[in-house]
Amino acid sequence: MAWKAIIIDDEPNNIENLTSLLNEYCRDIQVIGRAENADEGKSVISRLKPDMVFLDIQMPDQSGFDLLKSLNVIDFEVIFVTAYDKYGIQAVKFSAVDYLLKPVNIEELKTAAGNAIQKLTSRQENENIRNLLHYLKTTHVPDEHKIALSDAKEVRFIGVRDILYCKSDNVYTTFFIRGQDKIMVSRPMKEYEDLLVSYGFIRTHQSYLVNKSFIRSYSKEDGGYLLLEDRSQIPVSRQKKEDVKKALNF
Repeated sequence: MAWKAIIIDDEPNNIENLTSLLNEYCRDIQVIGRAENADEGKSVISRLKPDMVFLDIQMPDQSGFDLLKSLNVIDFEVIFVTAYDKYGIQAVKFSAVDYLLKPVNIEELKTAAGNAIQKLTSRQENENIRNLLHYLKTTHVPDEHKIALSDAKEVRFIGVRDILYCKSDNVYTTFFIRGQDKIMVSRPMKEYEDLLVSYGFIRTHQSYLVNKSFIRSYSKEDGGYLLLEDRSQIPVSRQKKEDVKKALNF
């Protein structure tokens, strides 16, 4: 079975290059249409009804995000293909949506395409895109933001304000959630630190990232540690001690 794809990018050379890569390395995907701006993209999506869309974020007049927000129904998988853009990459990471950086890496393309096909095969509702659009619409209301955390069984959408702390174990990160079970994901904590610092999280140790909202006290014993509202004790490393004191205003 061939899965139908559309490529939307304001640079024709990028469309041609990605089409060639898909033809050579992703034989299960057939490119059936293209567009060079958001308006054209909306029309092509409506007319051809693709299974997946490879979508540039930064385009003249309207961005890829603007295009998605203009659609009443999103019943296809989305893979963003973009030059590095801090805001855009943060948004898609926050919702665990696949993205590719230009120039496109072949292995990353194969992985993203495989993920899209897997989702299409199981016909799961595209909650990741729904969460992305909610994030974009509520950028100035951080208390409403949810982050997509994918473990071995499912993708769970957790309110950022409900995360007590994160603990790192090499390439894995465990999230400890208020009133819920912990969630382990196969991504390094550095990636989440970049996302969560603007929500009041502080790095207290090489292995810990803590939500300031749940800090109950700072103990000077045993080299220093934080006591959280759930009685968890979070170590503070010597290297991070001054940063923690500054973040807590003492």
